[in-house]
Amino acid sequence: MKMKKTTRWISFLLLMILLPVFAGAETVITSFYPVWLMTLNLTDGLDHIDVRNLAAPSVGCLHDYQLQPADMKALSRADLFLINGAGMETFLSVIGETFPSLPVVEASAGIPLLQENDALGLLEESPEDDASGASSEGETNSHIWLDPLRAVQMAENLAEGLIQTFPADEPVITRNLNSLTDRLRALNEELSAGLSPLPRKDIVTFHEAFPYFAAAYGLHVVAVVNREPGETLTTYQLGVLAEEIKKLGNPPLFVEPQYEDLSARVLADETGSRVWSLDPIVTGPAENPPLDYYEQVMRSNMQTLIEALSD
Repeated sequence: MKMKKTTRWISFLLLMILLPVFAGAETVITSFYPVWLMTLNLTDGLDHIDVRNLAAPSVGCLHDYQLQPADMKALSRADLFLINGAGMETFLSVIGETFPSLPVVEASAGIPLLQENDALGLLEESPEDDASGASSEGETNSHIWLDPLRAVQMAENLAEGLIQTFPADEPVITRNLNSLTDRLRALNEELSAGLSPLPRKDIVTFHEAFPYFAAAYGLHVVAVVNREPGETLTTYQLGVLAEEIKKLGNPPLFVEPQYEDLSARVLADETGSRVWSLDPIVTGPAENPPLDYYEQVMRSNMQTLIEALSD
């Protein structure tokens, strides 16, 4: 009898210790780095909300991301799933089928979207390509966060989803949203002032990540070498692109620090164009990133562009 009482007493103590943890265990899962950064800003000061990022901060864009068992386990415990949308999360249908009751908020909801296109039509021009090399023109470009004003709209959509799920936290989330959007609008003005006077506007990029940025600040993406990181161009395609770059006056070539691209070195050798790096902010610090990390990287991108386009 004494043993049973002792056991019940231990169980009661464990329950009292763990009950606050269970009661306050509210988990928000974000799909990848840009959405994670925004959500950290929006939930700043809300210690009872655990914000976890689905894809590791080193993954980059999610075009070919494969869900891992750990991802499914995390989603099974989530109260809310926040995503970029606009076609970025190609695995979304799997999650919808597996977790039909999990609320999903698309940051891209209601935001005007651009279409991907092959600026020089290389894929159609290459005789080495068949139907497998057809142009992907008409597909939605999902890199909306690289326009700060679209990022404002993204933050508003995410905040709305958070408030619906955690209505008691509306005052804090709203305050954080106002702070974040004020910063993003100020960043937009800073970028506009820094980039609008540039004498050159043409750029060549090696991934379809920067059309929103270019459209926002009057830049002209004259060619996208690879729509997806890691794609390999044929010798024919590199030759056509090199000739077009020469005709355009050898605009700067912009690669991304997340991906190695041998094509950039080949084209630089062939054309004399310089290679620069622009960061699409799909990777970054894995632990406790500064809340203004997005702004820091965008300012760094601006300085790179000023140097590259002032020659």
